[in-house]
Amino acid sequence: MRLPSLVLVLTVWSTPTWAVDGAPSDPDTRINLGLTPEERAEFLAEMRQMLTSVQGIVAGLGSGDRARVAEAARYSGNRMARATPDAVRSRLPPGFKDIGGPTHMMFEELIVRAETDDTETLLSYTGEILQQCLACHALFRAH
Repeated sequence: MRLPSLVLVLTVWSTPTWAVDGAPSDPDTRINLGLTPEERAEFLAEMRQMLTSVQGIVAGLGSGDRARVAEAARYSGNRMARATPDAVRSRLPPGFKDIGGPTHMMFEELIVRAETDDTETLLSYTGEILQQCLACHALFRAH
Protein backbone atom coordinates (compact mmCIF):
# COMPACT_ATOMS: atom_id res chain seq x y z
CA MET A 1 0.00 0.00 0.00
CA ARG A 2 1.35 3.42 -0.90
CA LEU A 3 1.72 5.92 1.93
CA PRO A 4 -1.01 8.33 0.68
CA SER A 5 -3.49 5.43 0.53
CA LEU A 6 -2.58 4.38 4.05
CA VAL A 7 -3.08 7.94 5.32
CA LEU A 8 -6.50 8.07 3.63
CA VAL A 9 -7.56 4.76 5.19
CA LEU A 10 -6.38 5.82 8.65
CA THR A 11 -8.16 9.16 8.30
CA VAL A 12 -11.44 7.47 7.36
CA TRP A 13 -11.15 5.00 10.26
CA SER A 14 -10.45 7.75 12.79
CA THR A 15 -13.09 10.22 11.57
CA PRO A 16 -16.28 10.19 13.67
CA THR A 17 -19.57 9.23 12.09
CA TRP A 18 -21.79 12.32 11.85
CA ALA A 19 -25.49 12.50 12.41
CA VAL A 20 -27.79 14.55 10.20
CA ASP A 21 -27.73 17.54 12.58
CA GLY A 22 -23.93 17.74 12.46
CA ALA A 23 -23.30 16.20 15.89
CA PRO A 24 -21.23 13.03 16.10
CA SER A 25 -23.48 9.96 16.17
CA ASP A 26 -22.74 7.02 18.41
CA PRO A 27 -21.53 4.07 16.34
CA ASP A 28 -22.38 1.74 19.24
CA THR A 29 -25.90 0.64 18.35
CA ARG A 30 -26.39 -1.63 21.36
CA ILE A 31 -29.30 -0.87 23.69
CA ASN A 32 -28.27 1.47 26.48
CA LEU A 33 -29.53 0.20 29.82
CA GLY A 34 -29.94 3.78 31.05
CA LEU A 35 -28.39 3.26 34.46
CA THR A 36 -27.36 6.08 36.78
CA PRO A 37 -23.59 6.36 37.44
CA GLU A 38 -24.03 4.58 40.80
CA GLU A 39 -26.16 1.82 39.29
CA ARG A 40 -23.69 1.47 36.43
CA ALA A 41 -20.80 1.01 38.87
CA GLU A 42 -22.72 -1.73 40.72
CA PHE A 43 -23.81 -3.36 37.47
CA LEU A 44 -20.30 -3.41 36.02
CA ALA A 45 -18.95 -4.86 39.28
CA GLU A 46 -21.42 -7.73 38.80
CA MET A 47 -20.23 -8.23 35.21
CA ARG A 48 -16.61 -8.37 36.41
CA GLN A 49 -17.66 -10.95 39.03
CA MET A 50 -19.19 -13.09 36.31
CA LEU A 51 -15.92 -12.93 34.38
CA THR A 52 -14.04 -13.82 37.56
CA SER A 53 -16.38 -16.80 37.99
CA VAL A 54 -15.65 -18.02 34.48
CA GLN A 55 -11.91 -17.66 35.11
CA GLY A 56 -12.25 -19.68 38.33
CA ILE A 57 -14.29 -22.34 36.56
CA VAL A 58 -11.71 -22.73 33.80
CA ALA A 59 -8.84 -22.80 36.32
CA GLY A 60 -10.68 -25.40 38.38
CA LEU A 61 -11.31 -27.54 35.33
CA GLY A 62 -7.68 -27.20 34.29
CA SER A 63 -6.44 -28.42 37.65
CA GLY A 64 -9.16 -31.04 38.15
CA ASP A 65 -10.51 -29.19 41.20
CA ARG A 66 -14.27 -29.73 41.03
CA ALA A 67 -14.84 -27.88 44.31
CA ARG A 68 -13.21 -24.79 42.81
CA VAL A 69 -15.47 -25.07 39.75
CA ALA A 70 -18.58 -25.18 41.96
CA GLU A 71 -17.36 -22.37 44.22
CA ALA A 72 -16.56 -20.09 41.28
CA ALA A 73 -19.93 -20.76 39.65
CA ARG A 74 -21.80 -20.12 42.90
CA TYR A 75 -20.79 -16.42 42.92
CA SER A 76 -22.62 -15.79 39.63
CA GLY A 77 -25.65 -17.96 40.17
CA ASN A 78 -28.86 -17.11 41.95
CA ARG A 79 -26.96 -15.39 44.76
CA MET A 80 -25.94 -12.65 42.35
CA ALA A 81 -29.37 -12.42 40.73
CA ARG A 82 -31.06 -12.02 44.12
CA ALA A 83 -28.52 -9.38 45.22
CA THR A 84 -29.21 -7.09 42.25
CA PRO A 85 -30.73 -3.90 43.69
CA ASP A 86 -34.40 -3.36 42.85
CA ALA A 87 -33.57 0.05 41.35
CA VAL A 88 -31.27 -1.64 38.82
CA ARG A 89 -33.59 -4.59 38.21
CA SER A 90 -36.52 -2.27 37.45
CA ARG A 91 -34.52 -0.47 34.72
CA LEU A 92 -33.48 -3.61 32.87
CA PRO A 93 -35.49 -4.32 29.71
CA PRO A 94 -37.25 -7.67 29.25
CA GLY A 95 -34.74 -8.74 26.59
CA PHE A 96 -31.90 -8.33 29.07
CA LYS A 97 -33.79 -10.35 31.66
CA ASP A 98 -34.49 -13.03 29.04
CA ILE A 99 -30.74 -13.58 28.74
CA GLY A 100 -29.62 -12.74 32.28
CA GLY A 101 -32.01 -14.95 34.24
CA PRO A 102 -31.19 -18.13 32.33
CA THR A 103 -27.48 -17.31 32.51
CA HIS A 104 -27.59 -17.17 36.31
CA MET A 105 -29.46 -20.49 36.26
CA MET A 106 -26.75 -21.97 34.03
CA PHE A 107 -24.16 -21.12 36.69
CA GLU A 108 -26.40 -22.93 39.21
CA GLU A 109 -26.60 -25.93 36.86
CA LEU A 110 -22.82 -25.95 36.59
CA ILE A 111 -22.55 -26.22 40.38
CA VAL A 112 -24.58 -29.44 40.24
CA ARG A 113 -22.81 -30.79 37.16
CA ALA A 114 -19.38 -30.18 38.72
CA GLU A 115 -20.03 -33.15 41.00
CA THR A 116 -20.53 -35.74 38.26
CA ASP A 117 -19.89 -34.57 34.69
CA ASP A 118 -16.58 -35.23 32.99
CA THR A 119 -14.22 -32.32 32.29
CA GLU A 120 -14.99 -32.20 28.57
CA THR A 121 -18.73 -31.86 29.24
CA LEU A 122 -18.09 -29.19 31.89
CA LEU A 123 -15.90 -27.24 29.47
CA SER A 124 -18.55 -27.47 26.80
CA TYR A 125 -21.21 -26.23 29.22
CA THR A 126 -18.94 -23.37 30.29
CA GLY A 127 -18.74 -22.48 26.60
CA GLU A 128 -22.55 -22.31 26.52
CA ILE A 129 -22.49 -19.94 29.49
CA LEU A 130 -19.97 -17.75 27.69
CA GLN A 131 -22.22 -17.76 24.63
CA GLN A 132 -24.96 -16.27 26.82
CA CYS A 133 -22.50 -13.61 28.02
CA LEU A 134 -21.54 -12.77 24.44
CA ALA A 135 -25.18 -12.55 23.34
CA CYS A 136 -25.94 -10.11 26.12
CA HIS A 137 -22.87 -7.95 25.52
CA ALA A 138 -23.71 -7.86 21.81
CA LEU A 139 -27.17 -6.43 22.51
CA PHE A 140 -26.73 -4.20 25.57
CA ARG A 141 -24.39 -1.61 27.05
CA ALA A 142 -24.29 0.02 30.45
CA HIS A 143 -23.41 3.55 29.29
